[in-house]
Amino acid sequence: MNLIVTCARHFEEDTQQELETILDELGDDNPQITTTEFSGILYVNTTLDPTDVVKKIREKLEDEPWSIRYTMRAIPVGMMIDTDVQKISEAAIAQAKKLKPNDTYRVTIEKRNSDVSSGEIITQIANKIPNKVSLKEYDWIVLVEILGTVTGVSVLKDSDIISIQREKRGSLE
Repeated sequence: MNLIVTCARHFEEDTQQELETILDELGDDNPQITTTEFSGILYVNTTLDPTDVVKKIREKLEDEPWSIRYTMRAIPVGMMIDTDVQKISEAAIAQAKKLKPNDTYRVTIEKRNSDVSSGEIITQIANKIPNKVSLKEYDWIVLVEILGTVTGVSVLKDSDIISIQREKRGSLE
């Protein structure tokens, strides 16, 4: 699974069809799209680079804003692992190798149905990535998406994540 996609609750089926159409247009005619136990969240496994998929969705949104009706957010996932503080930390550190020495980062945790300590995860990651942490002026986001027993970990730029509503609002300004 290399993308997490959100939609309005109970619109998972419509969102799935929308994503299948978009991914088919981009060259993946057989993506695996599954609903999760969480209403409004889908897992997508595509043969395409997930960061490129987000860029193409952004381009499609600029050209045909009406064509994306159900997808709310698309988030590339670097690694999917079991929800375990040590495994999460190791996945973040492995992906943080793309940071240059002067790059800054922030750790963002989005947690659903888990009692794993966010503070413990942040401490583990921050103690092992030598770069400077910056909550406001950062170059990279270490994103930890905890969805019950599974967790997606990514090291991304802000532009690697798309929020459809924000993009549409931005295009009106």
